[in-house]
Amino acid sequence: MRLKSKKGLFNKEKLFRPALKIALEIFCLSCFFFSFPGPSFAFQEINQEGQDLRDKAPRVFIDCRRCDLNYIKTEIPFVNFVWDRKEADVHVLITTQSTGAGGTEYTISFLGQGAFEKNNYVLKYTSHRTETEAETRAGYTRVIKFGLMPYLAQTPLAEYCSISLRRVPLPTEVTDPWNFWVFGLSLGGRFEGESRRKTSSINANLSAARVTPEIKIRLGFNANFDERKYIYSDETIISTMESENFSGLIVKSLNDHWSVGAYLNMSSSVYNNIKFSFNPAPAIEFNVFPYSESTRRELRFMYRAGLNAVKYREETIYFKMSENLWSESLSATLELKEPWGSWEASIYGSHYFHDFSKNRLRISSQLYFRIFKGLALSLNGRYERVRDQLSLRRGEASLEEVLLRRTQLATTYEYSLFFNINYTFGSIFSNVVNPRFGDGERY
Repeated sequence: MRLKSKKGLFNKEKLFRPALKIALEIFCLSCFFFSFPGPSFAFQEINQEGQDLRDKAPRVFIDCRRCDLNYIKTEIPFVNFVWDRKEADVHVLITTQSTGAGGTEYTISFLGQGAFEKNNYVLKYTSHRTETEAETRAGYTRVIKFGLMPYLAQTPLAEYCSISLRRVPLPTEVTDPWNFWVFGLSLGGRFEGESRRKTSSINANLSAARVTPEIKIRLGFNANFDERKYIYSDETIISTMESENFSGLIVKSLNDHWSVGAYLNMSSSVYNNIKFSFNPAPAIEFNVFPYSESTRRELRFMYRAGLNAVKYREETIYFKMSENLWSESLSATLELKEPWGSWEASIYGSHYFHDFSKNRLRISSQLYFRIFKGLALSLNGRYERVRDQLSLRRGEASLEEVLLRRTQLATTYEYSLFFNINYTFGSIFSNVVNPRFGDGERY
């Protein structure tokens, strides 16, 4: 390609090659200059004694996908953080579960390795629904500090540790005027647009929950409205979608393996051609492992049977405007959270009693597996065999409805697949936090 200037024609490649070479030389010199340990960049002198103590500090691997790792490293400077669990003296495995009050329970397992083998502990931290992110991360970081003390006590750093306790008056009784009930209200919206495209959506949610060891009750209602407007030539296309849904669940604990309960769902959806549906369904569940071990492992089997009373917005492909149908379903779910990673797999099957050919089968799996040092694999997949689309409306959907996803289409299957392979190598230590220039994002 040639460009024209006032002095004539010149070659673009000849122009940019010298400039690129100069830029690369400047970048390399800058990297060398800033990484050279000269006296002008030595912020502090590290003495040999301090370095020896640092080398003897426990190596810690934090295994948490929802934690602020930079904050943890900043607040716990007395250990060496490593990025591979096999290089660690202590593997800190953190799992989470939702609480009845809308908070999160963090189960923090300290797993000793090498010289600390068999020195294992479990501590817990529970965040409240009203906590800010800063309060929550300060809470679980404080508990991590507690759990690391037994390991630190077995190193020369124990000489530099001290223990203090703030005296706090404890109440003799705990009273709850709400009787464990927690309520939530939310209203949200999203608006964006360009000169030829505008999108607006509004959603509202109401929730109520009461969770105790014996009874769990969850109630929720949500409504969504979405409008999209497109201008093409002289034509304006407007697409609107709305849906409402109420869901209810009550569960009674029988023992450490069995539970019984019931679901109640009521919904309305333009996309699914449903004017109103009413679906009560009792259920029973068996967990092979005790429920008390749910933070690490679960194998649950659930059976449900119930009524589905439906009124349709338009006549269906089976010439129905309403119908009352009975159905049943069976599902199995496996969840494992171990030092090597985590795995969740489930299989679900359902059918209608009036016609067993109207059925559905779903298989899904999520896997995070550390294959060996530095190499990790993430897989997330789902496949459904669909034979129960009873609400499909008669007639052909227009091209506009298909492109704007305003109506459900007939299908015999659905699937999704995500995978990621990540390999990390180099220095095993990850103590340093440097927030300058953010994460180096481009603008």
